[in-house]
Amino acid sequence: MRATGGAARACILATAVSAVLCAVPALLPGGAGAPWTTVGLLTALYLACELPGRRPFFGGSVPITAGSFFPLLLAAAFLLPPAAAALTAIPGSLAGRVEQAPETARRIWRAAQLALTVWTASSVHRLLGGGATLGGPGPGRLPDFPYALLPACAAALAFSLVLTALDGAILAAAERLPLRRAWSGLLPRSLGPHLVHGLAGLMMAVLWRSSYGPLSALFVLLPMYISCWVFAQYHREHAAHRATIRALVQAVDIKDTYTRGHSERVGRASVLIARELGMAEERLEVLRFAGILHDVGKLGVPTRVLRKDGPLTPEERRVIELHPEYGHEIVRGIGFLGEARAAILHHHERLDGSGYPYGLSGREIPEFARVVAVADAFDAMTSTRSYRRGRPVPAAVEELKRCAGTQFDPRMVRALARGVERNGWATAVTADETVPLPRAEGAGAVRGPGRAQAPDGTDAARDRPR
Repeated sequence: MRATGGAARACILATAVSAVLCAVPALLPGGAGAPWTTVGLLTALYLACELPGRRPFFGGSVPITAGSFFPLLLAAAFLLPPAAAALTAIPGSLAGRVEQAPETARRIWRAAQLALTVWTASSVHRLLGGGATLGGPGPGRLPDFPYALLPACAAALAFSLVLTALDGAILAAAERLPLRRAWSGLLPRSLGPHLVHGLAGLMMAVLWRSSYGPLSALFVLLPMYISCWVFAQYHREHAAHRATIRALVQAVDIKDTYTRGHSERVGRASVLIARELGMAEERLEVLRFAGILHDVGKLGVPTRVLRKDGPLTPEERRVIELHPEYGHEIVRGIGFLGEARAAILHHHERLDGSGYPYGLSGREIPEFARVVAVADAFDAMTSTRSYRRGRPVPAAVEELKRCAGTQFDPRMVRALARGVERNGWATAVTADETVPLPRAEGAGAVRGPGRAQAPDGTDAARDRPR
C-alpha cells in the first residue's frame, strides 16, 4: 500500500463499520448468548500468539506475523456465536506485527477484516448445525464424525472467500488496480491452507468441548507453531535465493554496462515461453532464474574484452565463448537452481550442432537451454543500446522464425510468438544512453549503428560466431 488514499480509506472505513455492526450484538444486554469465559480465553490466546511478532526473541528467529494462527480464529468461529467470535479477532489483530507503513491504517484494516471474516465463518457453521456435531463433556456426547467435517469445511470455505475478497478489494483501492486483476489468483492460493486451518480449528473445538477441557486444546498450538516456523523458514530461504540471484545479476550489469537490464528481461521472456508450452508451475521459477543468470559467466571474462569497441580478435572471441562454462562453474554449488545450471551452460548451443561450448544438437540440448536461447536472442534484437536501435518486435519474431530449425528450436519460437501476440512485450533501453558514441572510426572505435549483427540480433563480434 503506497499510501492510504481516499479509496483505500473508504474501503477501510466501510469494512470497520461492518465489523462493528457484526460484533456489537455480543456487547448488548444479554450478550447474544455468548459464553464469556470461552470468549475471554480464546481472545487472550490469540492475543498471546500475535504479540511475540512485535518483540522477536532468540535473534529474531520467531517468525510470527499477523494471521499466523488462523486455526484459533476458526476454533472461535466453531465454538462461539457469530458476534462473540468476531470479538476474539480484534485485540490480537490490533496488537499484531505490521511490517509496512501506515501502521495504524493497516492494524485497523486487519482487525476489521478478520472480525468480519470470522463472523461469516461462524454464521455459516451455525447455519449448518455445526455446534451440535462438536460433542461435549460426558460419555453420551461424542463428536459426530464424519458429519462434523461438513459445516467445518463450509465455514473454512466462507472464511477463505471473505478474506480473499477483502484482500482484493483493498488492493484494488490502494493500488488502483482493476478488481479482476486484484483478485486474480488470491482464492486458489489461499483455499488449500484455509481448509487445513479449518481442520486444525475443528480439532481444537472438539478438544475444547470434550471432558478434557480447554487445556487439552492448547496442545494443538504446538504443531501449529511448528508449521508456522517451517513455512517462515521456507520463505526466508526463498528470500535468500532471490538475494543471491540479484547480487549476481547486479555484478554482471556493472561489468557489462551495454546489456544492463537484459538478464531480467530474458528471465521474463523465458517464463512467457514456458507458460505457452504449458510447463508445470514449479519449473517456472527455476527457468526464470536460468534466464536471469544465463550470462553470469561474463564475470569471468576480462572487462576490456566485454567493453571493447572494435571487432574481437580470434583469441578474444575464444575467451568470450568460455562464458557459459564460467557461468556453470559459478553456479555449480547453488543447489536450488536445479535445471537452470544446464541452461546456463548450453544456452549458446545451436539446433544444427554448430554452437558452443560442446556443439550439442537437437534434443541433446536441454529444454531450458533451448528456451533461454530464444528468449536471449529476442531481447537482444528488440533492445535499444547506446550503439544501435532495437528492431521492432514483429521484425525480431520474423528473424527468429527464419532461424528456427537451424539455430533455434521451432517449438520455442512458436511459443514466444504466441506469448508476445497474447501479452505484448515492453521494450526498454538497456544501456546508459548518456555514454557518448565513439567520435570517429580512426580512433579505433567502430561501435555504431552499422556494426555487424548476427541473425539472432546480437552483436556478432561479441556474442557468438557465425
